[in-house]
Amino acid sequence: MEQNFVDKMNSGLQELGISLTEKQMNQFFQYYEMLIEWNKVMNLTAITELDEVISKHFVDSLALVKAVDQLEENDARIIDVGTGAGFPGIPLKIAFPGLRLTLLDSLNKRIKFLNEVISQLGLEDITTIHGRAEDFGRNPEYREQFDYCVSRAVANAATLSEYCLPFVKVGGCFVPYKSGKIDEELATGAKAIGVLGGAVEDVIRFELTSADADRALVVIRKKEKTAKRFPRKAGVPSKEPIG
Repeated sequence: MEQNFVDKMNSGLQELGISLTEKQMNQFFQYYEMLIEWNKVMNLTAITELDEVISKHFVDSLALVKAVDQLEENDARIIDVGTGAGFPGIPLKIAFPGLRLTLLDSLNKRIKFLNEVISQLGLEDITTIHGRAEDFGRNPEYREQFDYCVSRAVANAATLSEYCLPFVKVGGCFVPYKSGKIDEELATGAKAIGVLGGAVEDVIRFELTSADADRALVVIRKKEKTAKRFPRKAGVPSKEPIG
């Protein structure tokens, strides 16, 4: 493992008040190497420079600590919707092994990559599911079964809430990762969030110094069950957001 990698990781983690064991640091490095290797044959990420992978993928994913207390002591059930190459889910699982994690993605080749990462890193209590959020959100095995739903997927607040809030149990939270400029999007999405049974409880704005980026975590509390008609069938939430 490169010392440069360790130094850069520790610098970013210091901002979040997170410390890792040598084993966890090794897992992150192995994940980085696999990401770069697999990215040569399939499109996992446009970000491949070491510094940027650390700041914009690893540290950014772990910023959930700003919104959720005591993750290190938490055995919460979390679903990461539209996880892609595993962000934020896999960094959260490496840093906080007690979390019970489900990774959802619609592309099977990404799921194959994630399964290989899970196997190589020896991660436990983490599962992958291949499919669309609109379908799994209606499945009783997954609907309103999670303490938290997280997503770094690119979609507006109204659409993303329709994908994600159906997974969250009443009392739990949906926490999307957003850019710092979120006010207008939240104002536009407020009706949808309410219709789906949620309410914006907090917006945590911060700057990731290492990434030179303004970020926001939106804490949407699930106040009541999501009406049975949501999520609507595949493709509809993005074409016709609730509003």
